[in-house]
Amino acid sequence: MNGRRRDLALAAALLALAVLFGGWFRNDKYPLAALLVFSLPPLLLLAGVLAGKAVARFWAGVLALFWFSHGVMSAWAQRETALYAAAEIALSLLIIALVSVPGMRARFAARRTAAGAEPRP
Repeated sequence: MNGRRRDLALAAALLALAVLFGGWFRNDKYPLAALLVFSLPPLLLLAGVLAGKAVARFWAGVLALFWFSHGVMSAWAQRETALYAAAEIALSLLIIALVSVPGMRARFAARRTAAGAEPRP
């Protein structure tokens, strides 16, 4: 997967997460606050990822750890929102995987080079 395709997949995951939060908190007591806290960060990161900013990919990975934790806590504590929580967990794991690809490639390419194999382009 090249960098542009990875960024598009990351952008799609961030958009899906923002839409998920919009649906999840549509009937919240304070819908505007919920949208600002939950839907706005993935949308801002989406803009940064589409602009090609590496810092947006970094922060998407960092925030995905919080989204994962939120999903696990929600699935455990609120059984009525378990499907939303499961989707949040899956999307956060996808985001973590997508932002980790370059680092994993570099790590394993260094290991292959040290073993005498040709690095993959």
